Amino acid sequence: MKTYTGKTVEDVLALAAQDMNTTVEELMYEVKEETKGLFSKKAVVDVYEISDVIEFAKNYVKEGIEVLGFESEVTSSYLDGIINLRIESPRNSIIIGKNGKSLQALNELTRLAVSNHFKKRFRILLDVSDYKNEKYVRLIAIARRLAHEVTRTKVAATLDPMPADERRAIHNALTGMPHIKTESEGFGKNRQIHIKYVD
Repeated sequence: MKTYTGKTVEDVLALAAQDMNTTVEELMYEVKEETKGLFSKKAVVDVYEISDVIEFAKNYVKEGIEVLGFESEVTSSYLDGIINLRIESPRNSIIIGKNGKSLQALNELTRLAVSNHFKKRFRILLDVSDYKNEKYVRLIAIARRLAHEVTRTKVAATLDPMPADERRAIHNALTGMPHIKTESEGFGKNRQIHIKYVD
């Protein structure tokens, strides 16, 4: 985090954007002080970098797991606009939960906490001991098998509802398959992928 000071918030943000080689729209910031007196004007703004966001997310996850009474190690990476947090713990299975429900809940809580704190939406993906990556492989295999069936029969297929990251993995995997298109339909936890035949 860097703190910038100037006469107005607009001036400060313009300076910060120039300093950080980005646009004002892309900045993550919090106005700490703004004085608009007749004879004096002052604005103090804290500007965050993605490393600040990642550190906040890591600490949130680690503290959340510690509340359960478990030790954990959380490592991070940032790729294609996604903050990836990998968790390792002696109690991995409990953190994952049945069908990944506990991990999904922790992922959603972390995303909301980070977005609320920095007043901006972030894509965050939690994984425990490669559980998510292995699940993607299984889901993609199922989706590809269904897609080949749809190509043969020309009858659409529907997958069970799943979280956004899993749907994204399937959309990406099936993109480019001849005569196949995928669409997500539904709302919230009931959102699911339809695999359809196209000429």
